[in-house]
Order: sequence, then structure tokens, then C-alpha cells
Amino acid sequence: DVEALLGLCSQLPFDSFEEAADHLVGWLEAGQATAEIESRLDQLRAILPFEWTRTRVAARNWNAVWESNFQPVVVRDFCGLRAPFHEPMPQVRHEIVIEPKMAFGTGHHETTWMMIDRMEALDFAGRRVLDYGCGTGVLAILAARLGAAAVVAVDIEEPAWESTLENAARNGVAAQVQAIHGTLDDVPADQPFDIILANINRNVILDSLADLHGRLSANGILLLSGILADDAAILDEAARTHHFRPVFRNQRNRWLCLDWRKC
Repeated sequence: DVEALLGLCSQLPFDSFEEAADHLVGWLEAGQATAEIESRLDQLRAILPFEWTRTRVAARNWNAVWESNFQPVVVRDFCGLRAPFHEPMPQVRHEIVIEPKMAFGTGHHETTWMMIDRMEALDFAGRRVLDYGCGTGVLAILAARLGAAAVVAVDIEEPAWESTLENAARNGVAAQVQAIHGTLDDVPADQPFDIILANINRNVILDSLADLHGRLSANGILLLSGILADDAAILDEAARTHHFRPVFRNQRNRWLCLDWRKC
């Protein structure tokens, strides 16, 4: 039962999961807590019998994969994402043209779609925004298009940083978007952010909540995704622990998008 297995494995420090009809794939960085995960997987087999294998996957050129099968993404009449080789999308209010290279964030994944969808309800005019784990820069670009005064986009992956720089320029918002290659610690803390966008994964979010709370202005907005619905209770408890007030939750398939306010 893949669903039952996901429920068990969601407590392990994987970055993300992919479900198939007869198996589950857990993703993590090479060398990340490997021995711990292997030991705990063996322990879980006493609860639910299953077999597991470990495979090292070479870095993929997401641009090549994407160009071979990418279709434009439309989030109602609010926002459309397309490649440079697609026709313009006059039916949407905000059109974003991207090339992902090796970075994540084309809008096809449920988490990116829900983040974009919720952003329509937020007031970005004149705000300072942080896109934490920016990927291709889609959310940072959209924030700038929605009137943000300044957007800081940070990602630990160099291809993501490069993609964000190039895509911000491609979409005419390079002056508003500052891209940083690094961690949250590399983001200057001298000025608070009014809105933080974090579409990453559960483990990174949980580890960063105290820092994110400190970087938000009074009543600031923290918009989260990259979280499985099975982890909702864990995030609810984390919100209470770190003094956030949940105001909105959306679910698309097995994924959640959460809108919290700083208490």
C-alpha cells in the first residue's frame, strides 16, 4: 500500500516524495543522513513489509527535459507560465516567460500552482518580499509584477540562482529582484520582510521557522508549500510553537499550501 508507506516514510528526513501505482520514491541530497534513513527504513519494515533500494541519480538538465514535453501553465485568468517558444497568452493578466535550465519551478507541480493561486489574494504593492528556495524565480517574478517594492530570491542551488537572474531580466523585473546564491543565513537581516514565500519541503520549513518568524514584519505573511497533506498536524503544531496564526489552507491532490500570519 503506497499510501500507507508514504504515511510512515513522511517522518523521515527526505526532501520530497513521488508516488507511483506500486512504489514510492523518496528524494534527498547525496550523502544526506543516509545511514540514519537506512536504519529507520529497516525498522519500519516491522510495521509494514516492503523492500527498498538506493539509487544515485545524476543531476538532470531540466531545460532539455522541459523543452521536450512542456505545455504552458494557466492559473485561471490570473497568471500564465510559458516558454519563449510558446505563443503569447493574452487571456491572463500576468504572463511569465521562463526557461528552467536545471532549476525547479515550472508551475506544473501542485505546490507551485497553489502558491501562484494564493498570491492573487495577497497585497504585494510596495512590500518587501523574500522568495526562500526560489528555483526558477517564478514566484519572485510574480511578486515583482504584483507591485512589490523589492524582492530577494535565495536558493542554495547555483542553477536556480542563474535561472532567477535570467528569468527576472527576461520578464523585465531585474531591477526589483535581487537573487542570492546561498542559504537563509546569506540573506541580510537588516530589514524585515512583509511577505515570505517558501515553496521548499517540510524539513527545511520546520528547521527555518524560527528564523523566518524573526525576519517578518509585524503581522507579516508566510506563504508555504512543498508540504504533504499527511504532515498537516505537524505543521499545525509548528505554527503554534513558532507563533504563527494560520489563516488559509488549500490542498491539491496530496499537497498543501498554507498561509500564516506572524503573531
